[in-house]
Amino acid sequence: MKNNLKLLPLILIVSLLTPVSTQAHPHSWIDMKTKIEGNESQITGFTMSWTFDSITSAYMLDGEDLSAENKAATLNKIKDSVMENINVEHYFTYFYDGETPIKYAFSNKGTLTQKGSKLTLDFYVPLSKPKAISDRPLKLAIFEPSYYVDMSWDSKNDIQLSSALSKRCSFELIPPNPSPEQVSYAMSLGVDEDPDDALGQLFTQTVFINCLK
Repeated sequence: MKNNLKLLPLILIVSLLTPVSTQAHPHSWIDMKTKIEGNESQITGFTMSWTFDSITSAYMLDGEDLSAENKAATLNKIKDSVMENINVEHYFTYFYDGETPIKYAFSNKGTLTQKGSKLTLDFYVPLSKPKAISDRPLKLAIFEPSYYVDMSWDSKNDIQLSSALSKRCSFELIPPNPSPEQVSYAMSLGVDEDPDDALGQLFTQTVFINCLK
């Protein structure tokens, strides 16, 4: 049963971590690092590093064979399951040229490692085709729609441009600005209630990428 649960979407996994009586969003946290990949004329994808909080990490490892001889294979198996789930959710990554979403290609390239009590998933998100840079700003946001999972960059330093892109592009990191009423509503929701998929975008940071032709 435990292995089957790991195949559920990430949001369902997280919802099982917290007692029903607990209220307040979020219930799980992911610290992110992102590198925007490309050359001097195109953006090609994103290199991601997501570190899960200790409780989520413990749940992911619960019941697994972590013996010295099998740990590497176990972490790779969990990585494959998580990558399958986030592929279905388009990597929880929203990339726009104006109002037009930019699509991704399928990828299962990644590694899952453990440091102390936390797991880190490193992986690559390729665009379905390279995006030519222009003088129009591009928008990037990474969030889980219901806000059960808080996905955030600790600071601007957790975002990088590839060396080639940095010659022509810069970026700014804009914090979320939910209203007091929206914060109160989010904090009032219990894990047993139906998810509100409008919440995540209200509490997400936004990266604006600005380039010169």
